[in-house]
Amino acid sequence: MKTKLTKSVIDKIPFSNDGRLMLIDTELKGFGCRVGKSSKVYFAEKRVNGKPVRVTIGKHGQITPEQAREEAKAILGQMSGRTASNPNEEKKQERIKGITLAEALEEFKRARSYLKARTIKDYEYALQKYFSDWRGKPLTAITREMVDSRHKLIGNGNGGAAQANQAMRFLRSLYNYAIGKYGREVVSVNPVEGLTLTRSWFKVKRKQSIIRPHELPALFEALEKLVAESPYESTRTFRDYILLLLFTGLRRNEALKLTWDMVDFEGKTFKIADTKNNEPLILPLSSYLFDLLNERSKNRNGSDYVFPGRNPELPYADPTRQLDNLKKLSGLEFALHDFRRTFITIAESIDLPYYALKRLVNHKMGNDVTAGYIVHDVERLRRPMQQITDKILFEAKQIGIGNVIEFKKGTRK
Repeated sequence: MKTKLTKSVIDKIPFSNDGRLMLIDTELKGFGCRVGKSSKVYFAEKRVNGKPVRVTIGKHGQITPEQAREEAKAILGQMSGRTASNPNEEKKQERIKGITLAEALEEFKRARSYLKARTIKDYEYALQKYFSDWRGKPLTAITREMVDSRHKLIGNGNGGAAQANQAMRFLRSLYNYAIGKYGREVVSVNPVEGLTLTRSWFKVKRKQSIIRPHELPALFEALEKLVAESPYESTRTFRDYILLLLFTGLRRNEALKLTWDMVDFEGKTFKIADTKNNEPLILPLSSYLFDLLNERSKNRNGSDYVFPGRNPELPYADPTRQLDNLKKLSGLEFALHDFRRTFITIAESIDLPYYALKRLVNHKMGNDVTAGYIVHDVERLRRPMQQITDKILFEAKQIGIGNVIEFKKGTRK
């Protein structure tokens, strides 16, 4: 509907049931008012680079037609000539440029909904602990100099070198996401790149601690002594949990979350669905593990978990106290992840096939083209798993348990 837009004319127009009534001003081309179901809104409209662009000016009643017309003139002028631009896009870009670190994390979490809860928790922890004073800063306001200074501060302070690097890797991921989503026109640079360009990352040696073969007898003796001296079922649960870690190389939470429906006694396999790399893992049970789990299954007490906590509806909790007792009794110093390194080291020592070893510990094959053609069969892993078990038992001097075989260096089975 074309008419001169005045207050009296617009006041007389009833609200539109479908919200599509357009009043087009006869004095200024491109100026109009959209009549909706409950409001009347002024706008300016013009083609920019061949595409129609409509810019909202304000609501009738909050501004007058005369004020809206003057604003429309300025907007239409911006959308005209050689330097024509889209005001809506410019507003969007300005809004994006103002996105803060905290807001970016929330967007990142929504986009990466497939990430594990532990990973998201680590991101949130890093933001709160190391970048709390940056939470309200726009991404574009954080510079390479600021990152370099904060990296040094964390590394030389209570955080330490490893935590400093980890915090910056988190920040780098967040910026890479923002650059991918909004483009370098908005987020022009990842400020963490400076650490790579200047080679400023802290050198952190990968942990190499394991339970050495000659230490295994002391470990087994200490585990049995713990059970013998304790009347609590939780101590037996702890012992079996440690043994499962040692004989499978599972990560601590993968073992803790193991439920009975994941164990197939008939097929002599077990399954880990929730893994670090999101790839389900099915492994064979060696004879030793079969006996261990079979014995545990006789005393489930109604729990779904192989290693239940005091509340049978929940998994076994943090074993820190029991772990300290085990270290004192055995005279050894180790962390839970050392059992995974021990499993892998022993597997490598008996020259298992490369692909079998990677599959046993659920490591991704990366860009290995050959690995992509291999169809994994759990039965192909049964002999390697038994060989590792037998080697551990042999070194631990548990000769009467398992089918110990002779190991010849350099021989592949």
